[in-house]
Amino acid sequence: MPPLEIYRHTTIGNNLSATLDEMVYSGKLAPELAVQVQLQFDKSMSAALEYLVTSRASFKGNLHTYRYCDNVWTFMLRDVMFKNEEMSGKIGKLKIVACDSAVAKDEVPPQQ
Repeated sequence: MPPLEIYRHTTIGNNLSATLDEMVYSGKLAPELAVQVQLQFDKSMSAALEYLVTSRASFKGNLHTYRYCDNVWTFMLRDVMFKNEEMSGKIGKLKIVACDSAVAKDEVPPQQ
């Protein structure tokens, strides 16, 4: 999985995929256009997180598992204390998926 496709497994990404699948199945959208929409979603999510998100958060917890595969780090934490500017709280489990943005930008195919 190219690193930028990680956003497709979020709530908004899953809903976009379901909507595109429904539109393709009903004949309202060509499959090729649905693929282009998915690629644009990947690029837009990456850009939005890079340039529009200005808040900061910190967390501290017990590292349960970590992996590095295909330039993607995955960390699983337990008993996490989460803090940001507006709130703080305890979270039972937290999964962090991180990829190198320079590598991610290289792997997105150019638009036609």
